[in-house]
Amino acid sequence: MSDEKPQEIMFAQACNMAMARAMADDDKVILLGEDIADKEGGGVFKVTAGLSEKYGTDRVRSTPISEQAIVGAAVGSALVGYRPVAEIMLMNFITVAMDQLVNHAAKLRFMSGGQTSVPLTIRTTTGAGTGLGGQHSDMLEAWLAHVPGLKVVAASNPADAYGLLYSSIMDDNPVVFIENTPTYFTKGPAPAPDHVVPLGKASVPREGTDISLITYGRGVGASHAVAEKLAGEGISCEIIDLRTIAPFDEETVLKSVAKTRAAVVVHEAVKNFGTGAEISSRIHEELFSDLKAPVGRVGSGYAPVPFSPTIEKAWMFSEDDIEREVRKILG
Repeated sequence: MSDEKPQEIMFAQACNMAMARAMADDDKVILLGEDIADKEGGGVFKVTAGLSEKYGTDRVRSTPISEQAIVGAAVGSALVGYRPVAEIMLMNFITVAMDQLVNHAAKLRFMSGGQTSVPLTIRTTTGAGTGLGGQHSDMLEAWLAHVPGLKVVAASNPADAYGLLYSSIMDDNPVVFIENTPTYFTKGPAPAPDHVVPLGKASVPREGTDISLITYGRGVGASHAVAEKLAGEGISCEIIDLRTIAPFDEETVLKSVAKTRAAVVVHEAVKNFGTGAEISSRIHEELFSDLKAPVGRVGSGYAPVPFSPTIEKAWMFSEDDIEREVRKILG
């Protein structure tokens, strides 16, 4: 990829640039994953393209097809002073490495009384609407956010992807960085080379007064589209882009909802038992008497991701779902 900074970059390019920056800043940053070296194609979505040519195959290592081995090797290298970035090709395949991730990476700092750290980043991608079926499209962030010791991050645009991935790599705790396959080739403004987005801090890309739309990842674009439509009717929506799911920025969320007194939590993952349930619960616990109505939730259907494009579209969360929930809450 070119060293010249463009005015706009793609999401995948932003991730590539963040890894290149981290590798330049710290020679202990290494990459592991299936086919990620340039000889094998730079990853299935080309996100690591050019990095092995620049930094060598000692630091950009293509691995066997074994998620247990990838994450296990990454945990071990983190314990001896490296900052590994492990690519798990698709989020569903994280389930194969849950022992390494949940029983080791997430717990070792706590179990050692802080004597060791696990500066590990796992990059993975997922997202419905691609026709890849139920074994390649699940959003499992709620599983991961439930594990103490793991940080879970999801960017919605290229600039945030760049700043958040860099921060994830430089964090001394294990981070799961969720990319979204359908947005890899969407474009957005290029960040400054030194751009950093701190973990655990939400953004407010659109201010409003009538209702708060709390979301992340792909839900941000859908929420913007709905907010723009409703603005024509005089309904003012505020959008909170969480950026970090765990730990989520409770202060920013509660401040927004205290102002609007109404909220909808939006995510692509299935609605049942999702992150929306946790966030809405916290809002109710802190602001119950101030709310105009119970907090709404929007998510996808409680079923495996369908393979049929027609059924998959009906299963997925949509702008219509968000609009319908907003109208219900505002009466």
